[in-house]
Amino acid sequence: MDRVSCRPDFVVLAYPVITFTAEPYIHKGSRKNLTGGRADLYSELSAELRVTKETPPAFLVHGGRDTGVPAENSVLFYSACRQAGVPAELHIFQIAGHSFHLGDGDPVLSEWPELLLNWMSVNGWIPRPQHDGNP
Repeated sequence: MDRVSCRPDFVVLAYPVITFTAEPYIHKGSRKNLTGGRADLYSELSAELRVTKETPPAFLVHGGRDTGVPAENSVLFYSACRQAGVPAELHIFQIAGHSFHLGDGDPVLSEWPELLLNWMSVNGWIPRPQHDGNP
């Protein structure tokens, strides 16, 4: 068991809480609940400050109208990935708020799972989709 890496091959982050330090983008409820209000943990638990070249590739999806967890959380993580040379893809849906699941029947929002599958195939984690009988 010790010979198998516990590092994931990739991460999929949907409307994630990323920062506990970048005002005004902090989700204060999560910060309080996860740190117990200990300010010394804010930087340590801010994911955008912990990205390294060893961070797994990331797919991020967020709603542009998310007032609980602002989309800037995903932008901060995406930017940190780019700076560290970590492959990442970011989609922000203008009309979406927080927690839009698999699109809730909306023709625009329901595209994000397909975008995820395309990203996974481009990176070789799943076979490329077949379209119109062409490889």
